[in-house]
Amino acid sequence: MRRTAYRVAVVTLLVGSMACRASGVATGPRPLPAPGAPAAPARGVGSVDATVPTGVAASDTLTGFPDTPVVLTVGPSSAAAIADAVADSIRHPYTTADVEFMSGMIGHHAQAIAMARLAPDRAGSEAIRTLAARIINAQVDEIRTMQSWLADRRQPVPPANPNGMTHEMGGMTHTMLMPGMLTPEQVAALARSRGTDFDERFLRFMIQHHRGATAMVRQLFSAPGAGEDELVFKFASDVNVDQSTEIARMEQMLVAVVLQRGLP
Repeated sequence: MRRTAYRVAVVTLLVGSMACRASGVATGPRPLPAPGAPAAPARGVGSVDATVPTGVAASDTLTGFPDTPVVLTVGPSSAAAIADAVADSIRHPYTTADVEFMSGMIGHHAQAIAMARLAPDRAGSEAIRTLAARIINAQVDEIRTMQSWLADRRQPVPPANPNGMTHEMGGMTHTMLMPGMLTPEQVAALARSRGTDFDERFLRFMIQHHRGATAMVRQLFSAPGAGEDELVFKFASDVNVDQSTEIARMEQMLVAVVLQRGLP
């Protein structure tokens, strides 16, 4: 009963009070973005396009992240880990929605890590480099958690591909972007940016990315029977809280960057 009440509270929080922004004005529920669709820009600070910045050498090009996983896929689970997972599933059965959430969030986290790894030699401020390092440290560990959860339940474990989830259809390999993930054009624009221009794009795109993650949590908790598994419930709840907190922090950082760029 307590778990159900908390799940209702999380959903309510996502579609209501946590939509409030630094302006202090409450907003209504945000619609779930389509896979790969950019989220709405931060309130009060305009928008950014994905065109290639000017003043960048023609040889300095990047059209997308490498296909190499940002985190090595975990190995086969031990017999003991599988047995523990079976016991957990008896107490709190997992659903297809749980598996899809954990699988999709692996690629989602992988792209955030790839974005953050661009910061050390492109960012114009130490604050952005610190934020990027924090994102990498947190999400590498979370990818391993998600991969282990899937492996322990003998589910397919997707690689941590920053370009999205791949699947076979009609003899061809297709890539699917999860909500909030950057398009190839946005990736290229971010990679070609430098200094303050990079800082602004990084913050805007990471806010978009984080909002996509919270939308995935909302979708999970809205699915019948989903989110009852102990680890899935805790992990999804932590993603919601952590990324919502980071969104608020990044929005404040973005306002400061925009104001700084407007100074003579």
